[in-house]
Parts: sequence; C-alpha cells; structure tokens
Amino acid sequence: MKNGIIISLTLLCLAASNITIPYPNYFPKPNYELDFSSKTYDLTQLGRVLFYDPILSADNTISCASCHSPYNSFAHTDHAVSHGIHDSIGKRNAPALINLAWQKELMWDGASNHLDVQALAPITHPGEMAESIEHVINKLQNNKLYPPLFKKAYGDMLINSQRMLKALTQFQLTLISDNSKYDKVRRSEDTFSIQENKGYGLFLTHCNSCHTEPLFTNHKYKNNGLGIDSQSLDLGRFNITKIPYDSVKFKVPTLRNIGYTYPYMHDGRFKKLSSVINHYISDNKEYKYISKELEHKISLSSNDKSDLISFLLTLNDRDFIFNPKNKFPRKILLQPKDI
Repeated sequence: MKNGIIISLTLLCLAASNITIPYPNYFPKPNYELDFSSKTYDLTQLGRVLFYDPILSADNTISCASCHSPYNSFAHTDHAVSHGIHDSIGKRNAPALINLAWQKELMWDGASNHLDVQALAPITHPGEMAESIEHVINKLQNNKLYPPLFKKAYGDMLINSQRMLKALTQFQLTLISDNSKYDKVRRSEDTFSIQENKGYGLFLTHCNSCHTEPLFTNHKYKNNGLGIDSQSLDLGRFNITKIPYDSVKFKVPTLRNIGYTYPYMHDGRFKKLSSVINHYISDNKEYKYISKELEHKISLSSNDKSDLISFLLTLNDRDFIFNPKNKFPRKILLQPKDI
C-alpha cells in the first residue's frame, strides 16, 4: 500500500509538472521563473495592455508594439532601424521579443541584465519614447483604465514603477515560440522534406555553433565580419565592456520565426535571407576581431543555399504569430479611458 501511495504521488507530481511547465522538454531550463497559471492571468493582461498602450511615451504616440509587432515575431519590418517619438531614427534594428526567459542579458549589446528593468531604456531614451518614469506613473494613476487593472493584478490600486515593469515582464515571458515545423518534427508529429532535411544538415555543419538549437542562438556576442556603419558608428558590445576585442560584437539573434523578422542584422542592412547567406560565404568580411567560427571560408552551392533557406523556414511558427492572446487588446484599449 505504501508503494502504491508513493507511485500515485509521483504520477500526480509529474502530471502537475506537465501542466505548469509552459515550454518543450527539449528546451533548456529558463533563467526566469515561469508561471502562466490562473494566478498570474490578470498580471499578464496588465502587461499586455501596457505593452500596446502609447501612454508610455511622452506624446502618447509610441508604444512597445510600435517597434515590436506581433505579426513580425515582436520585431518590425517597416524600417531598417527603429523609429521613435517625432519620427526620430535609431541606430539598431528592433530584435524579436521571443523566448526571453532564456536570455541572461538583453538588447544587441547586452546593456540590460534583467527583463524587469529593460523597459526603462526605451521609455527614457530621447530618441524612442522620451518619457520619464515618474510622469508615466502619474499618467497611469490619473487614467481611469489603469487603477482597476492594477487592482485585479495585485489586489489593490497602488501604481508604481516596480509593479508596472513587473507586469511588462510577465507579458513578455509568455511570448514563447515553440510550435514551428521544426518543433513538430522534434515531437515526431511531422517530417522534413528531402530539401529541408538537406538544409538541416548544412545548418548543423555551418550555423549551429552560434545559432544553437533548439533556441537557435547561443546568446553570445559575435563579430560576424560586418563593416561598421558609417552613420551610426555602432561598436556594439564594446560600448558596454570597453574591451577592444568586443569591438563590433553583437548578440547572436535567434533564427526562430526568421521568415517574419526581416530586415536582418543589428542594423537591418539585409532584407533577404539570401543576402545574409551570401555575406557569410563571401570574402568581403571585415576580419579584425572576427569570431573564430567565421575564420575559415564557408562554401555553399546555389542548391545548398536553397536547401538551407528551406530548412530555416521550418523555424517559422504561424501559431505563435497569429495567436490572439498576444495581440492588441482591443476590448480594453479601445474604450474611453481619460478622466
């Protein structure tokens, strides 16, 4: 009887584990605690509303979603680099905000080391939202929409920066993309075509060391041989560490949903996947401090490039892109909310 109780308790714990772990078993352990249960539903919804509300910007025109569209895997495609308040132009392409729970550092240069504080940078940056946290909190407190939302999320109507940032974090942590064709193949629910399978082999040979599966990034900083943009003069990771060896190093982006996140590279210089591949196989790379993975020439035929792209497109997750739970909360934000 005792053994039966132990077995029953074990099965119960496993069942509970399967319910509460919101990512595939072949993903590594995340760096953030993930709780997407009914207890955190209202907090997630508050973060979702804040993410889409331009109230976070100085003139109420720019929201987080202005540069991170759900239809582009929470990146954007209308500009090579992000645009901010008064149509100011930034110097970097907006990265995709997916699978953030596995990132220890954020942004192209790793300037932020925790998701709870990351939003401070775009909110206060003069070329992005150009707002102060104090004024944002004041606007939220004096807007009839938000006190009830904070009460549902936290149990009372207190609105402060810590709660606001925590809600944004909670929503962004739910943005897990894990149902592409690649994932279905991993789960034995689908199979690669002959071309996709050839491309997968090429990927493992030439790309996986940096764009490591299953997240398709190793979250490290690499110099991939791109010349420095003459206008932005962006030195990437060097701006944070001041170490010469980190010059023009940028975080390796995930390749998940790659078909939705063009243009590519930190400065959005390439519009097509074929242009990205041509860069990596060309001899026209800047070699000072280039990452060791690219020190040797990569040779790919035209067929190889087609096969590789065919595989990369299996990383597109349509279910994630069109998930209504991630979209603009029309029922909340389109109602009158000014006092």
